[in-house]
Amino acid sequence: MIVSPTTLTTDPVVANPELAPLREAVRAGDWPAVRDQLAACEGDARTRAIRAVSQKAPTGFLESVVKADPADTAAAAMLADRLTEKAWLVRTRKMAQDVSPEQFKRFHEMLAEAERVTADSVAHDGSDPAVWTVRLVIARGLQMGEAETRRRYEQVAARDPHHLSAQSQLLQRLCPKWGGSVEAMHEFARQCAAAAPEGAHNAVLIAEAHLEHALSLPGGRQAYLSRREVVAELQEALGRTVLHPAFQRTPGWVEVHHSFALLFGLIGDRKTARPLFEATGNLVSEMPWRYFGDPVDVFQEHRARAMRKWRLW
Repeated sequence: MIVSPTTLTTDPVVANPELAPLREAVRAGDWPAVRDQLAACEGDARTRAIRAVSQKAPTGFLESVVKADPADTAAAAMLADRLTEKAWLVRTRKMAQDVSPEQFKRFHEMLAEAERVTADSVAHDGSDPAVWTVRLVIARGLQMGEAETRRRYEQVAARDPHHLSAQSQLLQRLCPKWGGSVEAMHEFARQCAAAAPEGAHNAVLIAEAHLEHALSLPGGRQAYLSRREVVAELQEALGRTVLHPAFQRTPGWVEVHHSFALLFGLIGDRKTARPLFEATGNLVSEMPWRYFGDPVDVFQEHRARAMRKWRLW
């Protein structure tokens, strides 16, 4: 059943209610309780949990925790993520030529502060993938180059070879819009998808790469996505993730559904897109919809198109 548009939400805690106590602990300024909640999270789920609650965390509170214990990597990751999110809001997601010099100046200042926080953190303890993941975002924003970005990614991969959040960030750096190439982007996505366990979320990188490839084209996006080999690869990736019996609704699961829903909708395959929309109910992921405008508005438009009844001839 399609829920009323008024109930649609992009809140990741609604998608994963188990994160609610973590958010409440952050809001209450109870850092010991935050530590206890994060102790139950592992790998990419922990990184996503940190990001889910950092978006609304009081910056002053996080700064006080980091100051009190510079070796607390969770606090450093949360603070750096908050600073980075604020920096991107200042920059906006417009093309570089449409961003003012004042916006770029403030953007770089805020990213430099996030870089300082994470540099201090890894100096105390360089083992936390969550810290290195936000350092990937910072490296891209400060244009540190592919070599440095890959070096930071390797710090994550050495500890968690299937850390999807970090893989998605490196994939972004390999996109043409950030100076990469479609060849490098697809190669990395395929390597990560092939290496991950069946049912893991990682094969969504295939969808992310094809979307970025389509967006890099000046025209003919639907023609590209409709190529037989592209559709076949997307179908295979869907089978390795959402449609696989081992797929779990851990943090990020809605974005996996919607990444495929968007692409199959653009292809015109409503039969495949429809159940992907139905499975997420009133939940809306920020990405990939944010590429095209307000996530909720864009989601509603694409979902309505996928839900239309087949025309009878």
